Amino acid sequence: MSLFEQNFSVFLQGFGHTLLASIFALVGSLILGTIFAIMQVTNSRTARTIGNIYVQVFRNIPLLIITLFFYLAVAKVLKLTGFTAGTIALMLYTSAFIAESVRAGILSIEAGQMEGARANGLTFGQAMRVIILPQAFKVAIPSLGNQFINLVKNSSILAFVGGLDLMYQGNIVAANSFDTFTTYIIIGLFYLVITLPLSYYIQHLEHKLKKNA
Repeated sequence: MSLFEQNFSVFLQGFGHTLLASIFALVGSLILGTIFAIMQVTNSRTARTIGNIYVQVFRNIPLLIITLFFYLAVAKVLKLTGFTAGTIALMLYTSAFIAESVRAGILSIEAGQMEGARANGLTFGQAMRVIILPQAFKVAIPSLGNQFINLVKNSSILAFVGGLDLMYQGNIVAANSFDTFTTYIIIGLFYLVITLPLSYYIQHLEHKLKKNA
């Protein structure tokens, strides 16, 4: 407790940066992932190719390499901070996995629903937005929930690029106090403060949707 009390402001600052990075990356990855999922199921061969390349590239390159690329190359050109570069890398990496989850959700919907919507005069975009995606997200909720939780845990990658996140601040506390074991227990508890409520909310959402089904 003494270590926690003495470094509370440091831990709190790191917690704030972790939470902020997670929120930005979550929203951005959900938007990007949905866009690329739709591109993968369109009739346009060009769009499908671009969507597939994006997903395969970011799914199969380690997050650390993507983060270091943005920090060492892109950030130098665009003058980005470590926090911004790390958050963008986290967003792009997660969006590839979300794209696969959403795509699987879309493919689980009967093709006749899209055909019926088009027959009634809806464009592809309108049918996707009004009819297909709402159902696809319901199917994909368990998978999306796992991705969101992984995103929060993966935000620790910001520590490698000076992102001032929880892990970064924890490393400083551990180095100054020489109490590595206690420090990382405290860090783990802070992560649980974010991930446990998110996990319970996803479970609640799943049960609610099952009851309404």
